[in-house]
Amino acid sequence: MRLEKKFAVVVGGGQQPGGTPGNGRATAIRFSQEGAAVMIVDINEEWAADTLTEIEAQGGAGSVLAADITDEADCRRIAQTCVERYGRIDILHNNVGRSRGDKETPDLEAAMWEEIMDMNLKGMFMTCKHVLPIMREQGSGAIINISSTSSFAARQTLTYKTSKGAINTMTQHMSFENAPYGIRVNAILPGLMDTPMAIERRAQERSVDRSIVRAERDAEVPMGAMGTAWDVANAAVFLASDEAAYITGVLLPVDGGLLVKRG
Repeated sequence: MRLEKKFAVVVGGGQQPGGTPGNGRATAIRFSQEGAAVMIVDINEEWAADTLTEIEAQGGAGSVLAADITDEADCRRIAQTCVERYGRIDILHNNVGRSRGDKETPDLEAAMWEEIMDMNLKGMFMTCKHVLPIMREQGSGAIINISSTSSFAARQTLTYKTSKGAINTMTQHMSFENAPYGIRVNAILPGLMDTPMAIERRAQERSVDRSIVRAERDAEVPMGAMGTAWDVANAAVFLASDEAAYITGVLLPVDGGLLVKRG
């Protein structure tokens, strides 16, 4: 097992209802399948508990913590609770993010900009801030931040793209800042993925069937179809494992060639 005897925190490890797994849930499950004990963090405790139920059904081990990453006290509590439960933190996987409410620049309210930035960027900074001292004391650790191919490609709305671009820069900064402590920091850039957050919301907003949304998104991908949460989760397993021991500061697209097409 590639993550045997590792202790992982998956922030955003629950998910909204839908017919497919989300990136956070799939990653928590894959970490468990590879031997890690997983602390599943989500603002919705019930959604996190559903992920834990799937892990335990497969013989894995983990626990749940309800937390709001836009609250620094909660981010501090995430790190403290993992140490209290498991004694260390080997992996921090930051999966929380949103685009709902984003608009073109002239139409975007400053309050919405702040709300999305608080969740997508500031929250990720704060979880890293409070986990890093623990990893530094250990002399090891792997942090994986979920960004997006939107950080490099054209997008109709402003805040999501800007926040994801900042995540890329933050990841690179943290990688060289913490390399002397044995800590690796990388980012995964998903492309068009078949997840509840991507499909359910768009279908509801447009009042169309999910199949229409899926067909439109599939047609954009050079490999012919969207990826799944398992594609993101498998990349996360690699970056969290000792197989990636000499890899840090990488922005890894998981996109079926989307960036090659879009530039």
